[in-house]
Amino acid sequence: MLYRLEKLSPLVKKRKRIGRGGSRGGTSGKGHKGQKARSGGYVSPIFEGGQMPLTRRLPKRGFKNYTRKEYVCVNIQQIEDLFSQGELVTKQALVEKGLIKAEKSKKGMSFLLKVLGDGALSKKVTVQAHAFSKTALKAIQDCGGQASIIEEI
Repeated sequence: MLYRLEKLSPLVKKRKRIGRGGSRGGTSGKGHKGQKARSGGYVSPIFEGGQMPLTRRLPKRGFKNYTRKEYVCVNIQQIEDLFSQGELVTKQALVEKGLIKAEKSKKGMSFLLKVLGDGALSKKVTVQAHAFSKTALKAIQDCGGQASIIEEI
């Protein structure tokens, strides 16, 4: 089958030229002149005409520290109440026992755990956490337990 040049369809669609006949008149409903009448004429929806924009009129306050580390805190007394002698205290164990809420563990256990020294500990336990307060570390070691620090991911 032979191809003919005049039978080929164009690769690019021709752009619509306004004001060339039709029922809309010379300006095709775009009014007279100005930015919006031009091709590619676009005015941002938040543009307020030379007036100071609302986003610049309103005061700005505070900032979000993206390097901040948020810890879920657990007290020594809570470990005393929920865990028995010689048990291993981990993030997973705390979630299973209900000490840490499910919302904190939704993101695949990505929260940081800190053990605080409020209360008394009388059982020998091994605690794995990202951080310990000085009093918590002393209380765990006084009972013969171990406190190991988990490296952050």
